[in-house]
Amino acid sequence: MDARVRVVIAEDSAILREGLAQLLAVRGVEVCAAVGDAEALLAAVAEHRPDAAVVDIRLPPTQTDEGLRAAVALRRSTPDLGVLIFSQYVETRYAAQLLGDGRGGAGVGYLLKERVVDIGAFVSALERVAAGGTALDPDVVAQLFGAARRASALDGLTPREREVLALMAEGRTNQSIAERCTVTERAVEKHVANIFTKLELPVGEGGHRRVLAVLRYLEAHAAQPPHAAQPPHSSRPPRA
Repeated sequence: MDARVRVVIAEDSAILREGLAQLLAVRGVEVCAAVGDAEALLAAVAEHRPDAAVVDIRLPPTQTDEGLRAAVALRRSTPDLGVLIFSQYVETRYAAQLLGDGRGGAGVGYLLKERVVDIGAFVSALERVAAGGTALDPDVVAQLFGAARRASALDGLTPREREVLALMAEGRTNQSIAERCTVTERAVEKHVANIFTKLELPVGEGGHRRVLAVLRYLEAHAAQPPHAAQPPHSSRPPRA
């Protein structure tokens, strides 16, 4: 990238917070601030105006959903801020609000801590979110796609088109989608074009059509009934 990505980190664990800050700094990311609660996150974003915020879900004082609620507030108050949720939990209610409330072309992501094993891939996802793209863990996408209600705008998508849209939500390129689906890249291009057409995203939307297609799907789940936060693996207890 031509310029270093500037980020703010919100993580309640001091060890994880400082460790992540150091790892990102080594990779050329400028960490403007690393804070431990939602109030400090909002203040840091207002002060530093970063390109993106990396936010844990469970922050003080209740260790429930302060981070996600702060992220939703930031999406509304700071339209050009990329927001990357980085947590060990999937909270579908606020995730739908967060992912469906994109404004001004800002990027959004939701990654699970235990599934990130390559810091280079994490930095790439962060850069993509800072540039206005998406980076969603497959488990997060699966839970959103598993919601019972389907929006009418998406009813016309074929199963393959929905699969392609899910992979688009993960931030995959057409080549990566082709490899995953065991089809040609040309076939993927056709599916993507069909998705754009069925979701009424005209050519005039330019390069943002890919992000808009993902958000259009995720917006359909914003009205879902609330779901309790739950860890990806129920055997792992929440942090104290």
